[in-house]
Amino acid sequence: MFRKWGTTAGTSHIGFLRNYCIRTHTAKNKTNDHGKRKALGQPTPETHPHLLNPDEVTPLITKTEYQNRRCQLIESIMKKAIKSSEYQKNHLVIVPGASKQYMSDKIPYFFRQNTEFLYLTGCQEPDCCLVITVDESSSEPCSILFTRDKDEHAELWDGPRTHPEDVTPFFGIDRGLPMTEFEGYLRSYGRAFRDINLWYDFVSPFQKNIHSSICNLMSDLSNKKWENPRSLIHKLRLYKSPAEITLMQKASDITAAAFVETISCSRPNIAENQLFAKIDYECRMRGAEFLAYPPVVAGGNRANIIHYINNNQLVEDEEMVLMDAGCEYHGYASDVTRTWPINGKFTSQQREIYEVVYCVQEELIELCHKCPTLDALFESMCYLLGKRLQEIGLISTQPSNSYLMKAAYQLCPHHVSHYLGMDIHDTPSITRNIKIEPGMVITIEPGVYISNNNKSLPKEYHGIGIRIEDDVLITVNGPVVLSRKCPKHPDDIEKIASENQP
Repeated sequence: MFRKWGTTAGTSHIGFLRNYCIRTHTAKNKTNDHGKRKALGQPTPETHPHLLNPDEVTPLITKTEYQNRRCQLIESIMKKAIKSSEYQKNHLVIVPGASKQYMSDKIPYFFRQNTEFLYLTGCQEPDCCLVITVDESSSEPCSILFTRDKDEHAELWDGPRTHPEDVTPFFGIDRGLPMTEFEGYLRSYGRAFRDINLWYDFVSPFQKNIHSSICNLMSDLSNKKWENPRSLIHKLRLYKSPAEITLMQKASDITAAAFVETISCSRPNIAENQLFAKIDYECRMRGAEFLAYPPVVAGGNRANIIHYINNNQLVEDEEMVLMDAGCEYHGYASDVTRTWPINGKFTSQQREIYEVVYCVQEELIELCHKCPTLDALFESMCYLLGKRLQEIGLISTQPSNSYLMKAAYQLCPHHVSHYLGMDIHDTPSITRNIKIEPGMVITIEPGVYISNNNKSLPKEYHGIGIRIEDDVLITVNGPVVLSRKCPKHPDDIEKIASENQP
């Protein structure tokens, strides 16, 4: 429907910018007075050639791919608008970046960008905002990136910023403007186009100042309509491009190697936080920026706390440790869980339950050939888990499938799958009741949890908590396990876990 955006916006909209006294910025040669390449507010091919190739905005993802994403979003918006009974020709799309958050005065938390904004721009800086307009006076959309204002003092302390004149040549976005002009731009746009369909996420505002300006705009408009673009962006994010798949494969490979190193250093009475430190270190040493989420490192009965993240106890002899961890690699996550005996040898009961979970997971991965829904995979897990637990005598013999599934759910009270991508629980607005398709990445993570308080199962099984989780890419030829390099067969687990025992 629309061309790939380059550096030329519709002439009518440029005229609008000029008419309302908003500066336009022309691209300048990105060099300083000494002839060196100018540093922006994030890595570039010139400043970080070990990370980025020419024309890449972020590692492996080119300026063209980001332009295509914005184009696809506008196409989705226009298709939805045309179907609406209240069709409007003027569309204003606003996607803010995240702001820095502080743990105390002047001490920031590690910054993580709003993934919707990052997906559409590749911009990794805080306090920026993407605006895309489609209006009746222009034949083409116009994209504007508002960046932080120039501030020599702030840049002395925090490093360089990307200035408005850098936006077009680096990001491939039509125009760059400073954030101080954002509110004035909105007021001017509202006066120029009174009938506006605003696309903005009022539910999860990322910047207070931007949110306040947008609320003021909405109160001034006579004919206004608001929609949340979040679900449309998630539908795009659900299907991974070849570059995204390569990044996710790398994230999985890093995580797999880190797990092997962590399992092999296990020994009785090791602290959970030591295992935490080991997996974090091994991921970072292989190129990951950080762990994608606070890991679960749960020894013994603590593995039956699904989201146990205290990680401050010792793992005693004959206990297992359940570790749920993954790294983030250039904006894309992995999510893997392994369970292993801390002394290198499963007890008979531990191995029995482990083999149940292992076999069920293998069957569920095979079922992905049929492209079921995630909810259907969950129902299959409950049935398969119940059947196998019945076979080993932990669930009483009953002819009813519903009984089997209910009994299994008592021992595995979480879903078996979620979408994976830039976020761990990726694209949360997408229902788990649609069939999986090629290009999607999902997790498969069955488990069995038998706490010390379980009075219905024999005592020798108490304290056993096991989960096995892998990342799975759906392709036209069937599922591909991205985390396949992370061993999980019980024999392989025992071999690695026993390598460095005292």
